[in-house]
Amino acid sequence: MLKVSRLSKSYGLPQGKLQVLREVDLQVAAGEAVALTGESGSGKSTLLHLIAGLDEPDSGEIVIDGQSMSGESESGRALLRRDRLGLVFQQFNLIPSLKVGDNLAFQARIAGRFDAAWQRELAQRLGLEDLIDRYPEQLSGGQQQRVAIGRALAIKPSLVLADEPTGNLDEATADEVVRLARELVARSGCALLMVTHSTRLAALLDRQVHLTAGRLA
Repeated sequence: MLKVSRLSKSYGLPQGKLQVLREVDLQVAAGEAVALTGESGSGKSTLLHLIAGLDEPDSGEIVIDGQSMSGESESGRALLRRDRLGLVFQQFNLIPSLKVGDNLAFQARIAGRFDAAWQRELAQRLGLEDLIDRYPEQLSGGQQQRVAIGRALAIKPSLVLADEPTGNLDEATADEVVRLARELVARSGCALLMVTHSTRLAALLDRQVHLTAGRLA
């Protein structure tokens, strides 16, 4: 579902070039959940941003569900991101003026891929059935992150990218959210790549890869 080949990225600084990623190779299969770990500054978020098409690599290739990001225009990457990717971040990024149901459906409606039956199943599995008519400010942090996960999965994406999605949650809630995400990824058949600093949470996923000095180990 995801294939990253010889991916490199550097940034120009006043003191010279900073090499962030060095010929990274990574594959994530459909239905597989992979934890991406590494120290702060090791390049984890940079790798996720490149995969999401939010930035361009210096060299290498990213292929998502058979479609290459290489050579795509900014608008082409935006379309691929809209139609194939589910994004989950530490900040929940819900739309405060929309109720839970509308937040869940937001990306799917924009992409023209809204499926009412799938949304009902997501709401049920995420424990959101009784919260559909509430606004984000009326939810706990764990509930808001469950909405964010549901929104990412509502489009039936090929790949879900999660960047420290439990950073604002307590341990018990974080464990629950990651287990739910893992279960739904397996159910939908998409792939999950999750950045985390937590070895405990990483162990809940199928596999771990570790980024050190811009290289995967």
